[in-house]
Amino acid sequence: MKTSTRGWINGMIGVAIFSGSLPATRLAVLGLDPLFVTAARAALAGVLALAILRLMHSPRPGRADLRTLLLVAFGVVLGFPLFSALALRTITSAHSLVFIGLLPLATAIFGTWLGGERPSRAFWLFAILGAASVAGFALSQDGSGSLGADALMMAAIVTCGYGYAEGGRLSRRLGGWQVICWVLVLSLPVSLPLAVVLRPAVWTGIAPSAWGGLAYVAVFSMLVGFFFWYRGLAQGGIAAVGQLQLLQPFMGLMLAAWLLGEPVTGVMLAVTAFVVACVAGAKYTAAAPAPASDVAR
Repeated sequence: MKTSTRGWINGMIGVAIFSGSLPATRLAVLGLDPLFVTAARAALAGVLALAILRLMHSPRPGRADLRTLLLVAFGVVLGFPLFSALALRTITSAHSLVFIGLLPLATAIFGTWLGGERPSRAFWLFAILGAASVAGFALSQDGSGSLGADALMMAAIVTCGYGYAEGGRLSRRLGGWQVICWVLVLSLPVSLPLAVVLRPAVWTGIAPSAWGGLAYVAVFSMLVGFFFWYRGLAQGGIAAVGQLQLLQPFMGLMLAAWLLGEPVTGVMLAVTAFVVACVAGAKYTAAAPAPASDVAR
């Protein structure tokens, strides 16, 4: 199997895992403070990452990589979790899909800047069409929001796109699971004490769904999903594979339909089909990814 094909498969698995992130975050912040959720998800994932690194006897990253790892931590450990959690106190997870539709475009922009990728004009056309269709669909489903919450979601998208691009670039050399594990471990001196300080004063009365949401974002959104996602970006190209995120809102809505019995409309299926076409177009018009020999196994 070609390296680029493996990259798209790994990327799709990562997106499927991430599709539950915003609904799970919404559940968590309904019963827990957003600052605690941000710190606790990073701390729990960091402890697991430390155990994985010790078990696999992974070598420490070089000094030259530490700055990049800290920048990735700012984007995916602090920026997106914190800004989105704060926003989700006052907006629904459905409204947040408006901004998730812009994440692939942000990732592609940072990928061209940081990773030296040069997608074609046709690729950018498919990327913009896909982002516009997702944002338009989300707005048609839920127009609620506020200027402050929307600004927070935009900050979440920018920082996340940057973290994805930096992490994908570094994964070509270190490997996807190593990058996110070291990012989380480097964040532990901050995330763990904050989680302890910000813990709820009273534990009784907190709904199990809030703890379940926290567990999901800590184990899957913060750790396991990145194993596949960063490897996919490294193998298939940051800009190209990043377009798979266009499917994340629809996966999340289908997950809600399955778990909560929410209806799946014909419009949703039609827009999903159009987005799939945009993703396919982006795949075949993107620049070639890094050679297989350059991607860490």
